[in-house]
Amino acid sequence: MDAPHSIRIIGDPVLRERAAEVTDIDGRLARLCEDMFATMYAAPGVGLAAPQVGVGKRFFVYDLGEGGGPEVLINPVIEESEGEWEYYEGCLSIPGLHFDIVRPRVVHVTGVDLDGNEVSLEAEDFLARVIQHELDHLDGVLMVERLDEDQRRAARRAVRKLQLESSEPQPSLGARFGLR
Repeated sequence: MDAPHSIRIIGDPVLRERAAEVTDIDGRLARLCEDMFATMYAAPGVGLAAPQVGVGKRFFVYDLGEGGGPEVLINPVIEESEGEWEYYEGCLSIPGLHFDIVRPRVVHVTGVDLDGNEVSLEAEDFLARVIQHELDHLDGVLMVERLDEDQRRAARRAVRKLQLESSEPQPSLGARFGLR
């Protein structure tokens, strides 16, 4: 099955903008979430923020498997965080690049679900990582902005390698990756 949406790739302006609060939770939003799940599963990924499909609204979908099932978090806010955890992180909007990134190990996040119910969630380890990564998308922050200088140099090399291996010339690929 084809994905209902294309995932926006680094360089797309929607990925650099802070998403607007969701004010209406309705059938259109529910259908969009269903399509986002299908797009995420097809990618494959474990989380997908609305800006990644070109929608400038503050919500994301995620599914870690592990019996938890698909979840939607609308207008999320990290209330508290603690600890540090380094993890090899990738992003559907930055295909092929993965880096060790340090983020808080535990977060307390609040928001709303698709039924309009308040959500208050204490997340740790991988779930905390997914929430923080997707919330970054809602704030217009990409994973490459979390890299240290050595990682940025490695990312530049990876982009150059992608350019050389690409069957089509992509003169703006370095700019797309924000690595000039």
